[in-house]
Amino acid sequence: MRKVKVPLTNFQYGEISPSLISRTDSEIYNSSAQRMKNFFIRAEGGVLKRGGFQALHKFSSVTVDNTKRQQIRLFPFIFSDDEQYVVAMSNNKLEIFFIDPSTGALSLVTTLTQDTDSVALPFSENILHEITFAQGGDVLFLCHNSFMCRQLVRTGLNSFQVELYVFQQEAGGARIHQPYYPFHPFGVTLNPAASTGSGVTVTTSQAYFDTTGSQSGGNFPNSKHVGVSLRYHDSELFITSVQSTTQATVNIVDTLRVELAADALRTVDGSSDIEVTHINHGMSNNDSVTIEDAGSVGGINANQINGSRTILKVIDENRYKVTVGAAANASEDGGGFPKIVTHAPTSQWSEQSYSAVRGFPAAVGFHENRLWFGGTLSQPDFVWASKTALYYNFDLGTSAANDSIELVASIGEIGTIRHFVSNRDIHIFTASSEFYIPTFQNEPITPLNAQMKRQTNFGAGFVRPEPFYGATVFNQIGGKMIRQFVYDDTENAYKSDPISVLSSHLINDPVQMCIVAGAVNTSESFIFILNFTGDLAVYNVNKLENRAGWSNFVTDGSFHSIMAIESRVFAVIEYDLGAGTKKFILTELNANMNIDNANNYTGSSGVFNVSNFFDNGAVVDVVSATDYLGQFTVAGGNVDVSAVDSGLTSCQVGFGFDVELKSNPIDIGISTGPLTGEPRTIGKVILDLNNTLSVSVNGTKLFIRKVNDDFSQIRQAVTGKKEFYLLGYNRDPQVVVTQTAPLGIQVNSIIAEVTF
Repeated sequence: MRKVKVPLTNFQYGEISPSLISRTDSEIYNSSAQRMKNFFIRAEGGVLKRGGFQALHKFSSVTVDNTKRQQIRLFPFIFSDDEQYVVAMSNNKLEIFFIDPSTGALSLVTTLTQDTDSVALPFSENILHEITFAQGGDVLFLCHNSFMCRQLVRTGLNSFQVELYVFQQEAGGARIHQPYYPFHPFGVTLNPAASTGSGVTVTTSQAYFDTTGSQSGGNFPNSKHVGVSLRYHDSELFITSVQSTTQATVNIVDTLRVELAADALRTVDGSSDIEVTHINHGMSNNDSVTIEDAGSVGGINANQINGSRTILKVIDENRYKVTVGAAANASEDGGGFPKIVTHAPTSQWSEQSYSAVRGFPAAVGFHENRLWFGGTLSQPDFVWASKTALYYNFDLGTSAANDSIELVASIGEIGTIRHFVSNRDIHIFTASSEFYIPTFQNEPITPLNAQMKRQTNFGAGFVRPEPFYGATVFNQIGGKMIRQFVYDDTENAYKSDPISVLSSHLINDPVQMCIVAGAVNTSESFIFILNFTGDLAVYNVNKLENRAGWSNFVTDGSFHSIMAIESRVFAVIEYDLGAGTKKFILTELNANMNIDNANNYTGSSGVFNVSNFFDNGAVVDVVSATDYLGQFTVAGGNVDVSAVDSGLTSCQVGFGFDVELKSNPIDIGISTGPLTGEPRTIGKVILDLNNTLSVSVNGTKLFIRKVNDDFSQIRQAVTGKKEFYLLGYNRDPQVVVTQTAPLGIQVNSIIAEVTF
């Protein structure tokens, strides 16, 4: 028989996939575990029991429905260091909590169910997990392709309102600075019956207008085109009714005009006939046109050119001749940028890009002082960026450096734009690929240099990606892999490295993600992945030590939302509060709590009122200082522990949660090979503990108190090395660290004495 001491001093890789448990040849093997439940991985290599989730607020009005993907979703709203908020979105409702900068306490300051137009909020619980957001100053933009972007506006310290996002308009609505697109097939014309006025009939040469619903009074009142804006060349037309697939009624805000190209007029020496270059004019001989804003050309003054004219001859579809009030003294091209008042049929027309017909942007973000939209139903692979510093102006203009930008991402397979992330560059995630828009020589992105470059082809799910140490972490579509989109200087390109490949079993159809990067006075960072299964996969990262690994957080309930503000982590958790009554609770991860849904309660004679977060019939755990008093049933809104400690005046009450650190099967590399599958036993285990109050190894409990201890004094936590003696042979023996009481535990290292 031989005895060998096997040190397990580093758990940096965390809980690894079951498929790797037999990889005794890998360096990962002895720096990981088969199970790591409810532990953080410490920078030093050991593990620390997570804090409990402290109960902050009960969402009494939300009925739990586990068929829904997400019924409550949390968003951060950070205006300044002293003005930070937690936003809870539920079915067509926003509840906003203020974080007191001096105490850290949360208080509900407002509840919103309507926007400023008294319209119900469109945040259906069926789509909560798909909504994207981006904050700029005191405005949080909320987007989904089923509704026009809404903005949550902070109007005062604890004052908010929801507004419909509205594009900037010129006086009188003559021009709306929004994206337009020619959705009609090539060559289809629009023919207005007049150049100005209300109630003007427009006719298309092919079926075009939506005729949803039954016809009434000669109209289709449910047509999605009602209220939509068309652009005739450069003029706005607002659809007021739809009569058929080819006919609608519009209001013309300003007289219909066509701005011609530069120097579109041509004179002939000695002639009063002027040739007009007017692309796709749609005119006929003897039609009347009105010329405006023309400059002098060929010696003819501007006032002799501008005015109402009759078409003398149509040369072709792009040119015609008119007669003006004087003869030219030279043959030349000129006239500046004249405009033609006309309502001739034209193929130069378009429709607003965002509407009930075409869908609305699914993605929103900020980058280089522009607001970015992307991914409508009709244009899923389009990206739009506002003018610089003008977040409500998406006018393409003349491609000046600060004009808005329009790009198309599609290369082969069309992938819907889902997310924007501002990082070293702007990262753009679609359902099929990952893109970025490069900058050149540190110059800003402009309409002239903007181009989308596809880098990898994995595709992102609906989980919002997050920036992380220069990379962007995202959930690969399909729900089993977390990747980081990061620039590789060697390859001069971005790559999408997997970070969950060693622990892929912990990633189960993610719903939400949040990041705590470099908490104060520590190099440790964490990525929290909320799974649809109701647990958390937690990525523990220490960049300085180049350590990273996954652990698993579970609770006596189900996680439904997760978010972080700086180093504070908030979660919505579903709990059975007693007798089958399930409610959602807003909680915060608190290192001072050893149990979940917990709070510190005060009372007298061992009786505590806990009716704020527990119903009668709930079985709760009670902790007092360093002692675990046991489980008690709530009755009459109270927890009565007087039978255990009648003098108790303060305690923690909540739901306990299990911890488990299960090592990989202990193996020893000997000259004849590994011992995997061979009978052997772990006779002794030495744990190096820190501030530990409850711990067991393979079912053997460490007794913190000794017979001769003064039981009137507070029990002291154990720090140092403790021995556990075990019995029994096993073909694949493992060390399993658990606890019998929900108290503090930190394991720095394990030494297992193996006999074989």
